[in-house]
Amino acid sequence: MKRFVHFLIIYAVWILLTWSFTLQEMLAGVVVSLLAELLLGDIFPYEGVKVFHPRRFFWLFCYFWVFLWAMIKANFDVAYRVLNLYLPIHPGIVKVRTKLKSDMARTFLANSITLTPGTMSVDMIGDHIYIHWINVVSPDIQKDTEIIVAGFEKYLERIFE
Repeated sequence: MKRFVHFLIIYAVWILLTWSFTLQEMLAGVVVSLLAELLLGDIFPYEGVKVFHPRRFFWLFCYFWVFLWAMIKANFDVAYRVLNLYLPIHPGIVKVRTKLKSDMARTFLANSITLTPGTMSVDMIGDHIYIHWINVVSPDIQKDTEIIVAGFEKYLERIFE
């Protein structure tokens, strides 16, 4: 069942990318999707299939807007820091704790942090993520976790776990 769902996802991506509904394109999509699943199916995590469950779509939709808002705020913050010569910055690497358990959820969180300007995930060890931050506010793990991770984490927990 896992492989069939992966095949359907790959085939749906093929259709979206080609957007051609000729018989040749559809058959080529089936062949390519089947080949991709047979060759690479073992590396696709089963957790990824859970995301496409209808109950999780609402939380994925909400997360998109939360992430977009965080990105907009971070873009303005970084632009302000670049344009203002006298605004002090305190770059550094901070350690934050995540309560997410699955590897996919933690990877999604780390990638979301990296895509937000001013932060970049450096390493993940256990339930800790090391993040390079353009302006370290506090050396306290709890406070850094609330500032960087908490907004994303509550939505990712509902999507992936």
